[in-house]
Amino acid sequence: MLNISLQHKMMMKLSPQQVQYLKMLQLPTLALEQKIKAELEMNPLLEEGYDEELESATEQEEEGKEDPIEEPVAEKKEEQSAEEEEEKYSIEDYMNDDLHGYKAREPFDNEEKDELPIPDSVSMSHRLLEQFSLLDLDDEEILIGQEIIGNVDEDGYLRRDLPIIVQDLNLTHGTTISVEKGEQVLKKIQHMDPVGIASRSLQECLLVQLEVATMEPGIKAIATRLLTEFYDDFTMRHFEELSKKLGITMEELKAVIEIIQHLNPKPGEGEFSAHENYVVPDFIVTKTETDFLISLNDRNIPPLRINKAYKELMSKRKKNGVSTEAKDFIRQRFEAAKWFISSIHQRRETMLKVMRTIVEKQREFFETGEGLRPMIYKDIAEVISMDISTISRVVNSKYVQTDYGVFSLRHFFSDSISTADGDEVSNKEVKKKLKTLIDAEDALHPLSDHKLAELLNAQGLNIARRTVAKYREAMLIPVARLRRKLI
Repeated sequence: MLNISLQHKMMMKLSPQQVQYLKMLQLPTLALEQKIKAELEMNPLLEEGYDEELESATEQEEEGKEDPIEEPVAEKKEEQSAEEEEEKYSIEDYMNDDLHGYKAREPFDNEEKDELPIPDSVSMSHRLLEQFSLLDLDDEEILIGQEIIGNVDEDGYLRRDLPIIVQDLNLTHGTTISVEKGEQVLKKIQHMDPVGIASRSLQECLLVQLEVATMEPGIKAIATRLLTEFYDDFTMRHFEELSKKLGITMEELKAVIEIIQHLNPKPGEGEFSAHENYVVPDFIVTKTETDFLISLNDRNIPPLRINKAYKELMSKRKKNGVSTEAKDFIRQRFEAAKWFISSIHQRRETMLKVMRTIVEKQREFFETGEGLRPMIYKDIAEVISMDISTISRVVNSKYVQTDYGVFSLRHFFSDSISTADGDEVSNKEVKKKLKTLIDAEDALHPLSDHKLAELLNAQGLNIARRTVAKYREAMLIPVARLRRKLI
C-alpha cells in the first residue's frame, strides 16, 4: 500500500549559467583560450570582434536610458499574441544587453601576437632508434631492441622486466628469443648515447657509465667495487665503514665518491618541450610609485560579440522561409552566447577582486619579496563577500607575475606558526628559515630534526620536532643521515 507524506527540504540548485561560470572561473589563461576557441566553433552566433553597437548601447545606459532587456517581460508575455512573442526578443536585445558592463577592450585584430619561436626537438626514443639502426643486428635483435626502447620511461629507465618483454615478443611474433639474447641487446642499448639509458636500477646505471668513463684505472676499480659490493653502505652514507672495507683513506674515498656523484642518475631527464616547461601567468602585478598595478594577462583572449548576420533571420516571418524551429534554435544560441560572454566578464571581475585582496593582505611581500603573512581562503572570502569555494576556484592552477618572480597563487596561502611574542608568521617563512639552517649546517655532521627544532625555538618560533620533519619532507630534503657529505 502506498503512503503519501510531506517532506520539507532545504536545497540549493545551480542554474546551467552558474555552473558554466564556476567552471570557467577555475580555468587558467591557456585553458580559457582553448575554451573560447571551442565555443566559437560550436556556436554560430558567437564570433570574435569589436562591436560598436555594444559600445554605443553601454554609453546610453550610462546616460540613463532604459535597457530593453530589463523590462518586466514576464508580465507582458501573457498579453501578447504568438506573432508578437516572436518579435519580442530581437537581436538588439542581446546586442545591447550589457548588464555587467562587458565591453571589448580594443579591436582584437590590432593586438600584437608576438610569440617566442618554439625550437624543433627530437624525442629521446627517436634518437635512440636512430642510433640502434646503425648497429649490426639480426631481425630478432632488432625486434627486441625496438621493444626495449619503447618501454624506456621519461627518466631513461627500463621499468618493465626484461623476461616479460621477451615472453610477450615470443607470444606475439612466434619467435624463440632467449632472455640471454635480450640481455645482450639491452647491454648494447645501455652503451648508446646517453650512456646508461634503459638501465633497470640506479646501481646498474652508474656501473654502465663507469665502464665507459675515462679515468685512472685504480680509481675506476675502487669505484666499481664500491657500487658492486658495498652499494648499500654507499646509499646510507656509512663513510667510515666504506673506508675500512675498501682499505683506503678518507681522502681517497672522497675522490671516488666525487667521481660517482658526477655521473648522471637520470639519463633521460630533460626531455621536455618548450610548451611543457613554460608557465603563463594569469595576473601581472607591477609596483608603481604610489601603489600596485594589477592586471589580467588576457591579451590573447579575444573580445566576443553576437553575429549580426542572424538579425534578419530573427525578424523574418515563417512565410518567408524561416521556420519556427529555426527561430527557436537561434534563440537558444542567443542565450548560450549571451551567458558565455557574461561568464567571461564575471570571471574577469571575480579574479581581479581576489587578486586585489591578496595584494592588500600580502602587501609587504609584493613590496619587498619577503615577509609572507599567514592567510587562508576564508580571509579573502570575508573581504569580498564570496564563498570559500569560489576563492579556491580562482586560486586553482593560477600564477601571478611579480617584480620578484612568478608565483602560484597557492604560494600566498599558508597556515600560521605562533612566536614567543604572541605574533603569527607564515609556515612558508618558517620553511625558509629551516632551509637556511640546513644550508649552513656542517656537511659531515648534519643537524637532526630535534636539533633543528631547538634552533628554530631559539629564534622565537614555537615548533615541534615532528613539524620540522613534516616541513623538511615537504621541501624534499632528506634526513640528516642522507645529507651527510665528505668535505
